Amino acid sequence: MNEETKNKFKVIDKDGNEIECEVLFTFESDETKKNYIVYTDNTKDEIGNIKVYASIFDPNSETTKLDPIETEEEWNIIENILETLQEENKNQIDNESSSE
Repeated sequence: MNEETKNKFKVIDKDGNEIECEVLFTFESDETKKNYIVYTDNTKDEIGNIKVYASIFDPNSETTKLDPIETEEEWNIIENILETLQEENKNQIDNESSSE
């Protein structure tokens, strides 16, 4: 599998359409002992933000099955990671533009 396709996968939506998604990152939570995948289909919401999704998955399974995140605790963990990554990305962009 080449680098370009390694971070992409396809899902079937509720209408039976195949949608290509891109993996943003995966992680295992020390708190829940579960593995999570955060991904996007590169579509935008009403205000122009790229839509991001998250699911539970088993990295050791031969077939990738995405399970829904069902608890507020799990959503809080994922949101905190996303906020941290956004802040790091913003700081990196700010540092690059101030050094020009």
